[in-house]
Amino acid sequence: MINTEELRATVQEKYGEAATRAAEGAQASCCGPVNSCCGGAEFDGMVDPITSNLYAAGETAGLPQGALLASLGCGNPTALAQLNPGEVVLDLGSGGGIDVLLSARRVGPTGKAYGLDMTDEMLALANENKRRAGAENVEFLKGDIENIPLPDSSVDVIISNCVINLSGDKARVLREAHRVLKPGGRFAVSDVVVRGDVPESVRRSMELWIGCVAGALEEQQFKSLLADAGFEDIDIEPTRIYKGEDASAFLAAANLDAAIAPEIDGRFMSAFVRATKKAERREPELAAAGVAKSCCGPECCS
Repeated sequence: MINTEELRATVQEKYGEAATRAAEGAQASCCGPVNSCCGGAEFDGMVDPITSNLYAAGETAGLPQGALLASLGCGNPTALAQLNPGEVVLDLGSGGGIDVLLSARRVGPTGKAYGLDMTDEMLALANENKRRAGAENVEFLKGDIENIPLPDSSVDVIISNCVINLSGDKARVLREAHRVLKPGGRFAVSDVVVRGDVPESVRRSMELWIGCVAGALEEQQFKSLLADAGFEDIDIEPTRIYKGEDASAFLAAANLDAAIAPEIDGRFMSAFVRATKKAERREPELAAAGVAKSCCGPECCS
């Protein structure tokens, strides 16, 4: 087992380095200065199968370059989530702020987009990107995704982009997400998900935890943890499935034997994970269902 505190410290260090690179005008990387399995468009001369071409050119037009350079995700939750004007959105592990800024556009001036991150360098970069974008309905918070610094039932939509897999306590992350969502609120995240078993050598590699691979939940386990947290309408939709040749590249980046790539073929995928917090039933709905009105006043109690 990987020590949770050690994992947290290593994630913070690597993503701090990535933020510094982006702030200096270089493409961010979470797996070393050149190779990348969770950031950067290319590694070892190959197109990164996880992070490349996630955002349409028109979608990111007008965003600060620092937000684009710091993008370390595996999907585009803002394109897949239904965001409506006036809603409150929270991005777990917001990094340089690209998904927060895109969400802020969608919810408009009457809405609010929060970003939560634990890394000082990323928060500094995100706030600079906010300033450059002129986004007034954006706020970046410092904290852990296992302890979200927002009140109960205060958020309409939670998004996240390839971050939950990095947590050492995913069950707690999902419970916290459920807590801060309003009744009827939506959980709509992109993450790396596993189908079936993977070699133990992959799970043991800290570099692959940082690279958004070894910490990924197995598909049915992800669904079970969401249900245990209280979510319903749970669905996991693959958006990219990684092949053996993709695995060879990120195994090499972590100094692992690429011969195990065939064992990984098709087992890792980027996926869009959807779930809903149960909505409160209102009195007309209860009456239609034949449930007596709850009341202890003189009008309804004998």
